[in-house]
Amino acid sequence: MLMDRYTLLQKIGIYAAILLFLIFMLLPFFEMFMTSLRPMSHLFRSPYQFWSDSFSFDAYSKMWVTVPLLGRYIFNSVFIAGAVTVLTMIVVVPAAYAYARLDFPFKAASLGVFLGVNMFTGAVLLIPLYRVMNTLGLLNTYWSMIIPGVAFLIPTGIWLLRSYLEKIPKELEEAAFVDGASRMYTLRRVVLPLAVPGLIVVGVSVFIAAYAQQFLFAITFNQERSYQPLPAGLFEFIGYQTTTWNEMMAAALVGVLPVMVIFLFLQKYLVAGLTAGAVKE
Repeated sequence: MLMDRYTLLQKIGIYAAILLFLIFMLLPFFEMFMTSLRPMSHLFRSPYQFWSDSFSFDAYSKMWVTVPLLGRYIFNSVFIAGAVTVLTMIVVVPAAYAYARLDFPFKAASLGVFLGVNMFTGAVLLIPLYRVMNTLGLLNTYWSMIIPGVAFLIPTGIWLLRSYLEKIPKELEEAAFVDGASRMYTLRRVVLPLAVPGLIVVGVSVFIAAYAQQFLFAITFNQERSYQPLPAGLFEFIGYQTTTWNEMMAAALVGVLPVMVIFLFLQKYLVAGLTAGAVKE
C-alpha cells in the first residue's frame, strides 16, 4: 500500500514537472498568438489585460501589405536553412563515418577541437568572418549567410551522427568487405540505410539551428533586402513612430510554420532516432 502511494506521488511529480516545462516553453508562443489577435489600441492598456472584446485575424492579412516582401523573407529563411542543411550533411556523413570507424592521427584531439568550436557563438567571430566574406566578394549574397551557418553546424552534426553510427554493428560492414565491397559502397549500401533515423535527427537538428541563427549573419553580412531572411525582415514592422506589434507577432508565427510542419511530419522518425540504442538487446 505504501509502495502504491509512493508510485502515485512519483507519477504526479513527473507529470507536474512536464506540465511546468510545457507551460514555460509554450507560453511565449501563446502570448504571441494572442497579441496577433488583439488590436493595437488594446496592447498598451494599463494595467495589462489578457482578454479583449475585439479579437480578429486582421493582422494576418494586413502584414502582407505593411511588408510587401514578407513572402520573400519567409522563402529566404527556408531556402537558407535548407541549403545549410544539405551542405552540412554532405560534409558530416563521411566525416562522422570516418570518426566512427577509422583510426587516424589526432582523432581524439580533432574531436576535442570540434567540441571547443561549439562553445563559441557567432558574435565572437563576426569581424574576421566579415573580412573573409568581403575578400571573397560574398557580401550581400545568399552565400554570406549559408557558409557561416555550415561552418558552425558541421562540428555539432559530426558529434551527433558519429554517436549513432557507432551503434551500428561492425560485422555488417565486415561481411560486405568479405564480398569485395569497397568502403564507399558499404557506406552507401549498408551503413546509410541503417542510419536513416539518425540522419533524420541530425538533419532536422541542423535545419532548426540554421533557421534560428540567420538573424546575426543577415544583419552583418547582407544589406540586400531581396536576400534578407525573416528575422531581419521583421524589422520592417518597426516604423519611425509606431511599431505594429500585432502584425509582427502574426508574421513571426507564420514564419515558424515551416519548422513546425517539418517537425510534425518527421516526429516519429525523430523519436525513433533519439531513442535508438537506449534499450540493450
